[in-house]
Order: sequence, then structure tokens, then C-alpha cells
Amino acid sequence: MNTATQTTALNTHAIARYLRLDDMNAIAAGLRHEHAADIVGLIGDLPADDIARVLLCLDHERQATLFGYFSPAMQTALARTIERAEMARIFGAMAHDERADLFTHLTDEQRNALLPGLAQAEREDMRKLASYPPGTVGSVMTSDYATLPPHLTTVQAVEQLRRVAPDAETIYHSYVVDDERRLVGTVSLRDLIVAHDDATVESVMRREPPFVRAEDKRERAVEMIRKYDLLALPVINGGERLAGIVTYDDAMDVAREAEDVSFHKTSAVAGLGTNMLSASVGLLYRKRVPWLVILVFGNIFSGAGIAYFEDTIAAYVALVFFLPLLVDSGGNAGSQSATLMVRALATGDVKMSDWGKMLGREVMVAGALGLTMALAVSGIGVIRGGPEIAVVVSLTMVIIVLVGSVLGMSMPFILSKFRMDPAAASAPLITSLADAIGVVIYFAMATWLLDMSAVGI
Repeated sequence: MNTATQTTALNTHAIARYLRLDDMNAIAAGLRHEHAADIVGLIGDLPADDIARVLLCLDHERQATLFGYFSPAMQTALARTIERAEMARIFGAMAHDERADLFTHLTDEQRNALLPGLAQAEREDMRKLASYPPGTVGSVMTSDYATLPPHLTTVQAVEQLRRVAPDAETIYHSYVVDDERRLVGTVSLRDLIVAHDDATVESVMRREPPFVRAEDKRERAVEMIRKYDLLALPVINGGERLAGIVTYDDAMDVAREAEDVSFHKTSAVAGLGTNMLSASVGLLYRKRVPWLVILVFGNIFSGAGIAYFEDTIAAYVALVFFLPLLVDSGGNAGSQSATLMVRALATGDVKMSDWGKMLGREVMVAGALGLTMALAVSGIGVIRGGPEIAVVVSLTMVIIVLVGSVLGMSMPFILSKFRMDPAAASAPLITSLADAIGVVIYFAMATWLLDMSAVGI
């Protein structure tokens, strides 16, 4: 039976039915050739008790692989559900970094229950990996890597890699270390295979490879893996010795998590720490309410500006028609600028020293945008209020778009200067500031120009 047929035959409802019938053989047969990620997609919404039953009906190797695909919350729930002996076996077979991550989420009681089932070397390795503070490179590195001494011939090196391959996360790149485990180079499996048999590892290795320190922020590893297009990046500890590696897939997990956080911040939402489906109403409320309350009070300034110019509004009612159009244009332009600049700062395309250059460019771009938008609304201004109103609206459009764009471009720089997250220059914040400033600019411009027109200046 091919994979497509199996996927069609064994869906979530079928698995639930087999669980009710306690037909675990049918589930094991149906999932035998499925990828671990696809299995999680089929059973991920089931209760932890049922997921544990499905997990335990699979072969031992797949249990550990599949366990690593679940979220930390589900892994913790499964650790509480599965019997101690079974869980210790799964725990011992997991990838080193995934095992350390799970260890940090367990209670002391759960840790004490699992540790006796592990070999001494595994316990020490797990404790070492789990000891690094969250957010550091050490917290996401793994000790599943292959090392080679520089004096081996390429034939000997390939033979050694063949022996360690079952326990290493990757052997496509090996790390050449001296007698004190100091990193002296890296060598790819391809280079070892194509080199002459009598060549040494030292002669084909890449010297002075890029590396990162265990205490660095984990985003540093993501940046270097992207920059040098690496499958894995070596990690050095405080003693200048090789401590582990950060693999490409782990780096992409970090990047995705960082992008999720930045995306939430641009919408003035704190990170949920879980997925939307499992988030409670209370959690969603707590994460969304702070910024909304702050922005409510920020919008009071817009109301105050309108109240201050109420005489002008009473004399020229047609001005009210263009108010939402103008202030929203400033907010939209500012949000665009802020989004582009936050991304540029995050990727390293733009640095703090580039603010002056970016400011000049933004003024030119925003000026052109403002003139284009002013031309677009000038005809409506003539129709709704006459030539005087059209002039007020057109000039205000240029100024508001210019101010909003410069504000949106500058806010990420300002936040970075004070060591705050540039992503906090969120669209709602920029929009609220641009709205308040836009109201003042609009009615101040209207009062000035229309009063001059009224006295015949």
C-alpha cells in the first residue's frame, strides 16, 4: 500500500475509532510508513492519554523521533501520562538537544523519576545542555556531532564516521579538534570521500571555520548559519573548547519563533507562548489588553485636537469629510515605513549609523508619495468643498504622509538606541501617533489658509 492510500485510509477519525475498539495493531500498521510530522498532524488534537497509546504502539525508534515533534506543553503532558520505564526509554533515545529542552519543562519529581533510567553519560550530557540560560546559543545546541583528529588519513576518517554515524545528528560536516578539544577546522564528508586515500584530515579541512560562543544570544547562531550557508555551526564554550553544534533545522526553529514574536509585536500583541487553538480566553485577553488600553488613552490626544479647532470645524463643515482619509493616510504610510525598517534592522541590512542616509531617502520617497496622494484627492476636495478646501486637503496630505513616514522610519532606530525591541514600533502605535499629529496638522493648516482666504490675503 502506498503512502497516499494510507493517508486516505487512516485519518484522524479512523484513528479515534480504532482507539475506541482498542485495535492498536491497525493503527500501527496504518502509520508504519508515515512521516513523524504527518502523524502529529493526525493525532495532535487527541487527548494526551490517546496520543500516548498511539505512541507506544509504534516501534521504539519512531517513538523517540515522534516525541520530538510535539510541542513542549504536549511533551510535558505525555511525560506525566506514560509509565516511568517507558518514558525513560523514550527519553534516552531522543536527540540530545530535544531531551534537554524537555528536561527543563519537567518538575523535579518527573526529573527524579526519569534520571535513574539513563546512563551516567546521558545524565551528565543532559544536565550540561539544560544548564545554559534560555535564549542563549547553548540552550539550542546539541552534543550529537562527529569529531575527528587532524592526523587521520581520509580513509580512516570515513571509517570512524561510519562507526559514530548512528549516534550523531549529522556527519555531513565533522569538526576537527586537537588533544584538548579546541576547534582547529571542519571537514565535509564529500571532501573526505573525493580526497586521495593517503591525504590527512588536516590537509583537506577548512581552517578557522566560523563559530559562535555558547553564551551568545541564539539569534547570533541563526545570523551566522544564514550568512555562511551552513548545515551546522560549531559552538565554543568559555574554555575555548568545542561544546556542541547548532544545526540548520534548530536555527530555523529559532528564526521562526523570533518572527512570530516580531509579528505579534507589530500588531501590539505580546507573544502567546502557545498556539492559537490551545490558548485560553484568559490568556488571549491578557496578551491583548495592555497595548489596547494604552492606545485608547493615546487616541484622547486626537480628540483633544479636534476639540481645540471646533470653531474652524463649525465654520467649514466640509473639512470633517476628509479627516479620516488624511489621518489614515499618515498612519498607513508610517506603518509601511516602520515595517520595512524593523525588517531591515533585524536582517542586518541597515545599521544604527545608517539613520541619516535612510532619513534623506525616506523624505524623498514620502514626498513623492504625498504629492501623488494629494493629486488623487484634490479633485474630490474641489467637488466637496471648493478650491480652498482642495488646497487645504492637498497640502495637508503631503505634510501628513511626510511626517508619518519619517516617524515610522525613525521609531525603530529610537527604540534600538535605548536597547528596546524595534518590533515594538508596532503598526497600532505608529497609527495612533500619526493620527494625533495628523489632526493637529490638518486643522492648523485649515485655520491658517482659510482664515487668510476669508480676509482676502
